Amino acid sequence: MENFVLTISFLLIGMGLRRLPQFPQNTAQVLNLFVIYVSLPALVLIKVPELVFSRELLAPALMPWFMLVVSAGLIWTVAKMCGWPDDTKGALLLLVPLGNTSFLGIPMVRAFFGEEGIPYAVLYDQLGSFLALATYGSAVLAVYGREEGKPTVAAVLRKIVSFPPFICLLLAFACRAIPFPGPLSVLLHTLAATLVPVVLIAVGFQFTLRLRPEVLKPMAAGLLVKLVLAPCIALLVCRIFAFDSLAARVSVLEAGMAPMVSAGALAIMAGLSPELTAALVGLGILLSFVTLPLLAQLL
Repeated sequence: MENFVLTISFLLIGMGLRRLPQFPQNTAQVLNLFVIYVSLPALVLIKVPELVFSRELLAPALMPWFMLVVSAGLIWTVAKMCGWPDDTKGALLLLVPLGNTSFLGIPMVRAFFGEEGIPYAVLYDQLGSFLALATYGSAVLAVYGREEGKPTVAAVLRKIVSFPPFICLLLAFACRAIPFPGPLSVLLHTLAATLVPVVLIAVGFQFTLRLRPEVLKPMAAGLLVKLVLAPCIALLVCRIFAFDSLAARVSVLEAGMAPMVSAGALAIMAGLSPELTAALVGLGILLSFVTLPLLAQLL
């Protein structure tokens, strides 16, 4: 409960800072860059070596890809039945299958499962959400985005291999048996501790909510799939295959995260229904503070 109160407090701080003229409009982007280049790599380096290779790791490694296929299939079917335009369909296909499993997911996993759950959240995010954004997300942008937003295969590969947390993920796996020197370990732990407050303040700072009549139906359909149906399907799969470990519970919670902020930024840049995109991201974050505690009660 204490961690959940802290999470809400950090969000409120971010929302309050946005009203101060001393903080420029790009404050959230700067904070997010700090997380990507400093906090998250440090967290990966200290948490991934704690993983013990076992059957339990199948859940966080495979669940995000399974949920991507299921969510994309549901969205494709609903969008086709409703006859929504391509920009709406593209925004939904990009945002609904991709969850905010890092910026929002890691703090929420910490709040509900403690520090023990973070390594599994990192694995879910790096081997699932990030790779899916770079590959599946690029494909969606290529099909539905504007011409200038279409990526090349080389650009996708370059994005993957140059992403700092992914580089640290490979390094952490390669050096699992090598302990960090004392001063380096202290430095990494100190930097990793900045992730939760910095990223939640950034999320609070950039929180916006725009609701227009034409986006209500696709927004409702997208959030229903993302926040309700997806985690319920993930939970059902874990029950069927008797996955009841901490790794499985973290995977189910991650499956119910709000749409990814980074995917939303790409969707807006590609011209994929900016109004719908902003509503999915903003309202998704807000509603997740209701749906995630309910989901945690079922785990």
